[in-house]
Amino acid sequence: MQKGSTVQLVSVRVITNDVTRLVEFYEQVTGLDARRPAEQFAELVGPSCTLAIGSAETMALFSAGADVPESNRTAILEFLVEDVDREHERLMSLAVAPEVVQEPTTMPWGNRSLLFRDPDGNLVNFFTPLTDEARARLAR
Repeated sequence: MQKGSTVQLVSVRVITNDVTRLVEFYEQVTGLDARRPAEQFAELVGPSCTLAIGSAETMALFSAGADVPESNRTAILEFLVEDVDREHERLMSLAVAPEVVQEPTTMPWGNRSLLFRDPDGNLVNFFTPLTDEARARLAR
């Protein structure tokens, strides 16, 4: 890539031992339908980024042993939502209701945030910008 080129984040991939379970969870949580080009791989395509879900066996195609499924404790998958409190109520009524880590809370940087875990233990944040400054940070 030449200097001055733009790098664009287009996808985040989560590696799992159970693609179907994770796909079903994210379909219910996001309302997106997953594309399944292969049994071991799925994509949930959103307006700004794609969440890819791959089986642990797909990592052998890249570098065997490079992944450790279901062990993430640092990255957070973040989704912009219209109303965090309404989403919290909706999520708690789902058959796949997630483990809530933090109830809806207004953060010092102006976002209202709901933090929960997916079935593999990955952190997920649903957030709504409340202040003009928080909304401005999302403007591209």
